Amino acid sequence: MEWLSAENVVAVGTALLGIVASGVMVWYERRVPRRKRIGYRVQMDNPIGDDVRSGRANRRLGLFDEVPGMSDATLVLLRIENDGSQSIADNDYTGRELHGLTAVFTDRTIRGVSVTQPVGTDHLMDHFTPAAGLGYDGNTLRIPRVPLNPRDHFKLLVLLSGGDVGCPIRLIGGIRDGEVHPNRSATPDDKAPLFSRASRLITVMLTVCVVTLAAIVVLRDDSPPPIGCARGTLTVTGSTAFAPVVEEVAKKYARDCEGAQVTVDPHGSTAGVRELEATGLAAKNGSPAVVALSDGPKPSDMPQLRENRIAVSVFAIVVNNGVRLKNLSTADVRRLYRGEITNWKQLGGPDLAVHLVSRDANSGTRQVFQRRVLKRGEIANSSVDCVHKDDPTAPVIRCELDSTDQVLTQVAELPGAIGYSELTLASGAKGLHTLDLDGHPPSVDAIEHGTSDYPYREIEYAYTYGQPPADSLASSFLTYLSRGNGQDVIRTHGHIPCWTPEGLKLCA
Repeated sequence: MEWLSAENVVAVGTALLGIVASGVMVWYERRVPRRKRIGYRVQMDNPIGDDVRSGRANRRLGLFDEVPGMSDATLVLLRIENDGSQSIADNDYTGRELHGLTAVFTDRTIRGVSVTQPVGTDHLMDHFTPAAGLGYDGNTLRIPRVPLNPRDHFKLLVLLSGGDVGCPIRLIGGIRDGEVHPNRSATPDDKAPLFSRASRLITVMLTVCVVTLAAIVVLRDDSPPPIGCARGTLTVTGSTAFAPVVEEVAKKYARDCEGAQVTVDPHGSTAGVRELEATGLAAKNGSPAVVALSDGPKPSDMPQLRENRIAVSVFAIVVNNGVRLKNLSTADVRRLYRGEITNWKQLGGPDLAVHLVSRDANSGTRQVFQRRVLKRGEIANSSVDCVHKDDPTAPVIRCELDSTDQVLTQVAELPGAIGYSELTLASGAKGLHTLDLDGHPPSVDAIEHGTSDYPYREIEYAYTYGQPPADSLASSFLTYLSRGNGQDVIRTHGHIPCWTPEGLKLCA
């Protein structure tokens, strides 16, 4: 048969090999590194007594020879580290006891413990106190709930008596969505490989696939353009919170599809939707080449606009770092935005005046905040510069800004300020921090897996005026954004794509 040529067989075979290798890599990247993991390893287990049961005689001077009960003493250096890719907080330890982990030294008795940590992690030492659970009894060492960033570690130098060198040493405990596991002990001369065996194998397989397919492409220059590509110009307007996603997707689409020009011009969700409607009414030839992104559904008085559900966006309430609160109830947030709270000390915070930094009326982020959290509109604007009260009768200073970036900058610089933002942008900002609502953190993972009732979230919609033609750039770009390579960009920016198994439930 004509299609059963040598070139086609090689192409299909290498493509299948690439799919399998890519699947293994995706599984490895999503399942292994993203888990929370605490690893431990014994870096030293040496006798310091004169008991030669271990088969090694010792020579001792000073304290080791003078202190009673040291005839069978041993020294153990235990290293405990966060070897996953996610931070571990104190509430990630799942035990019911005050402490987080338990080290058991079989057949030996603990005589003393010293805690050490690498340079730059002095803050860890604040957690090693008896009040935090640090202590020992017999052969059991209780280790506090120490928060660890990825690659953070600490070491425990333990003096023991009884038992032999090499008796089993176990670390017991649980980590939410993770595990505690032993690591292979390494000597100082060991050098870790640049890539793991699995990574090297996958890299070789993918390299072979790429080289083979590249050779086929060079030999056969009659391949068609990517399926679904369209030429022309398109304007994407609307949400400023979702704009970074669309800008990156537009660049990728332009690289993949020759002859396409996508311009991203965000002005806020409401302004973008109304601009689309006005352009559609003025157009004479059906659907115009405009797409409007909106944080939430369009107003009900625009029946001509056709919706496409793209992603679930998570938003966050942010406060200046001078406001040392971590959690607020939705009832307190509503009191703040009704002007009933004028100073943070009324909520147990510092003696700072409250400054409400809000978005303008065209903002979808603000509309989601009002719809999902406040259950009503915000109070009137009372300040132009967010610092001085222009309306002396207003209960609290409140200002409105045009973009999410402006809100984050103002909140970070203004003591006592509170505002709201798309979560990913807020998480990367300095000088401010996000707040939990009713004890629920703004977590994309928790929402995606159905374990959080965090309320400040909304579906991201893409609107067109009527149904664009199937071969139009608007139709092609929306497919690329929602179901094609745009899904990876959406997830990278901290949103949940609607066209995934988890997203389909959330976007229904």
